[in-house]
Amino acid sequence: MVDTDEVMGTSAAVRDYFGEHYDAVSRFHARLRDEGEVRGLIGPREVDRLWERHILNSAAVVPFLASAGSVADIGSGAGLPGIVIAILRPDAQVHLIEPMERRTTWLEEVVADLGLANVEVKRGRAEEYDGALEVDAVTSRAVAALSKLARISLPLVRSGGELVILKGRNVEQEIEPARKILRKLTVGEPEILEGRTIDGVESTTVLRVRRK
Repeated sequence: MVDTDEVMGTSAAVRDYFGEHYDAVSRFHARLRDEGEVRGLIGPREVDRLWERHILNSAAVVPFLASAGSVADIGSGAGLPGIVIAILRPDAQVHLIEPMERRTTWLEEVVADLGLANVEVKRGRAEEYDGALEVDAVTSRAVAALSKLARISLPLVRSGGELVILKGRNVEQEIEPARKILRKLTVGEPEILEGRTIDGVESTTVLRVRRK
C-alpha cells in the first residue's frame, strides 16, 4: 500500500516549497509521526496525513507574518503552527505558549533537537502573559472561537500588531459574535485570507485583525 503522506513529503514540490528549511521540517514531521499519537499530541487518524493537514497547513500562515519580528503561538500543543513558523522564520523570535506540562516538555525537546535558537517555550495560558509579553503578531490553530481568541490573544499584541490565526471555512460566522470584544480591544475590520502552499493541497483559511 502506498504511503501517500511519505510520497508527498519527499516530493519535489514539498522540497522546493520549504527549500533550505526542508531538512528541519522533515525532522519535525518524523518526530510527530513517530511520537505524536503515543504522546497524545495528535489523533490516530492524523498520522497518515501529517504533511497536508498539519505541516503545510501550518506553513500557510507564514507569508502573513513576514513583517513580524516577534510571534506568539498560543495553545501551541504539538508545535503547530509555532514550530513550523520558527523553522521558516529563523529571524523572528517565537514564543510557544502552552499550559500542559507534557506538551511543553515535547516542545522543549523538539526545540533542542532542531536547534531552534529563536524559540522560547512558555508554560501557561495566554491570559497569564497579559502585561508580561508583547509581540508583533499572535497566532493559533484550532484553539477556540474568535470571540475567545480575541479576548485572550489581543492583549499580547503591540499597537499596530496583528492577530493572524488559522481557522476553518466557517470563520465568517464567528465574526459577528466577536464584534463586542473586537471593538473593546480597538482593532480594525477582520480580514479573511487564503493561505496557499503547493498545487494539489487545499488552501488554508487565515483570519487577520490589526490592533490600532
